[in-house]
Amino acid sequence: MSSAMPVPLPEGEDERFTQALRKVVTTDERERYGIGMQKEKTVHAVLKYFEEPDEDCHEIPIGNYIADIYRDGQIIEIQTAQFYRMREKLSAFLPEYRVRIVHPIPYEKYITWIDPVTGKCGKRNRSPRRGSFYQAFQELYRIRSFLSDPNLSIELLLIDMEEYRLQDGWDRTGKRGSHRYDRIPVRIRESCFLTSPRDYMQLVPLDLPDTFTSADFARAAGCAKARVSTVMLLLTEMKVLERIGKKGRSYLYRVAESG
Repeated sequence: MSSAMPVPLPEGEDERFTQALRKVVTTDERERYGIGMQKEKTVHAVLKYFEEPDEDCHEIPIGNYIADIYRDGQIIEIQTAQFYRMREKLSAFLPEYRVRIVHPIPYEKYITWIDPVTGKCGKRNRSPRRGSFYQAFQELYRIRSFLSDPNLSIELLLIDMEEYRLQDGWDRTGKRGSHRYDRIPVRIRESCFLTSPRDYMQLVPLDLPDTFTSADFARAAGCAKARVSTVMLLLTEMKVLERIGKKGRSYLYRVAESG
């Protein structure tokens, strides 16, 4: 079994990302607020400039919708979550345009808590969790009927982020049930492009046995058990994996011949 793993950004992309970050989060804003104060969320705005520095290509009306970016016959949509909201757009865009969905995933995250009354920022802490490309599968599953369309491609980005949260939760610490105020992307770690069903083989671990269960897949991939069922469902639907029977109460899988 072979697979091409996701790779770091090409040379020069880091500088392009830095320029996009500077465009959105100015020095004055960082010093004054600690976070960007744009009307649109900072991650979305930075990635829009990263993908297309020319503002003339931003927020372009196409039919009854507004495309985040339109350039040379291609639409680029920055989607941080809630992919189900894209179904109508995709139905309208894909018959006539190439569409790329850019989806950022927090990799390493530092959290700063904000007093909701004074606005003062508290201590900055690093989250013990690290993100992975498998986090995207829950969102991708919501648009699974479009994923085989030759006009659609997906760009997944693992990004280090600074997250700012209001300490307005319901428990004693104010953290449980709190609201996220904003996130600032600080570094892109890796990218993964999915342009056809075959590209999903990138996300199948190399060291799986010939037949395996979802638990085997989760261990090999470092994928959370709570997430692996959606991963297996989507990879099976994309005909990358196929079910071949059961082992006890667990389904058995193998890599499909098409994969």
